[in-house]
Amino acid sequence: MIPEKQPPFSGVPHRPVHAPRSRLDAAGTLHHVMIRGTERRNIFRDTRDRKDLIDRLSLLLPGTRTACYAWSFMPNHAHFLIRSGPSGIADLTRRLLTGYVVSFNRRHRKTGQLFQNRYKSIICDEEVYFREFVGCIHLNPIRAILPELFGNGDPDTLFEADRL
Repeated sequence: MIPEKQPPFSGVPHRPVHAPRSRLDAAGTLHHVMIRGTERRNIFRDTRDRKDLIDRLSLLLPGTRTACYAWSFMPNHAHFLIRSGPSGIADLTRRLLTGYVVSFNRRHRKTGQLFQNRYKSIICDEEVYFREFVGCIHLNPIRAILPELFGNGDPDTLFEADRL
């Protein structure tokens, strides 16, 4: 048996290339979808950016027969609660995020990727997750600004505003 000839060592260890993990994406599945900016950078710079993403989402939802029950936009990430349509959420998120990045980059005179990796999606339990999570999505921006408004998170500082 003749051994295979090995390529010369380049100084960089060889790592196998893996395809992205496949997602469970059946029609009618409830998903918590998250997107985050590369290196936690802002994905929204102003109200116009947020409006652009929502306008794009509202145009894509009927065509993909997808329902969005809640969303929350933070400066560097966003959350959506989505029930997938017949084609799943991959097509919706691809079209939504690609269109948004092209528009964002053109508007802000940037190039390259905006999002860290691809979107993250968690399948939700209908009964428990749905009820609780809609509230969590809507409270996310409030929880993010509480430390700025009320100090270091010490419960006693939460009431300092009442003393003013």
